[in-house]
Amino acid sequence: MENRKLKLYVGADYVSAFAMSAFVALKEKQLSFELVTVDLKARDNYLASYRDLSLTCKIPTLVHEGFALSESSAIAEYLDELSPGHKKLYPQDFQQRARARQLQAWLRSDLLVVRKERPFDLVYFGKKNTALSDEAQAAAERLFFVADHLLEEGAEHLFGDWSIADTDLAIMLNRLVANGDPVPARLAAYVRRQWDRDSVRAWMDIERKAPAIA
Repeated sequence: MENRKLKLYVGADYVSAFAMSAFVALKEKQLSFELVTVDLKARDNYLASYRDLSLTCKIPTLVHEGFALSESSAIAEYLDELSPGHKKLYPQDFQQRARARQLQAWLRSDLLVVRKERPFDLVYFGKKNTALSDEAQAAAERLFFVADHLLEEGAEHLFGDWSIADTDLAIMLNRLVANGDPVPARLAAYVRRQWDRDSVRAWMDIERKAPAIA
């Protein structure tokens, strides 16, 4: 079996957007796997045992029969190669597939100020209740422009059928939606549709503790 001995290492607090993306990818592929937690607050990801496994000391890390791979987008591509007979995580059309990868890379390399001012924790634990800075608002507008351009009017997904890029885009948009920030109505509806997928709900249903308030 191609999915034998799959392990996914994630933070013990289960709040990482990147870990969520990798988890959703595995669920969408309908691959069985073991979820292994790493205590990031105790910096266990910097212990030699995990460093030697992940190379980058990051989560998530996927392990398959002795081969370890970090970075959620790399994990998704690996899973598509590993299990080609299962549901595809990327579009069939090569140009759409390239666009999906472009979007994933952009979401990770840009919009840092949005991630800083709207940490993903608030999706689980409630509103941050502070206004976006001018810089973050400008970044949010760039996000809306890209999302609006790629999501055709009336479409449920970006590229016809669902792809992992839909989850990644919805994750970024939901940082704003969950906080109550102004988000174009059709993009907010898109987030709600993505959040209703069984794979996403499986991640959201994991029990997690709210952070202590100082």
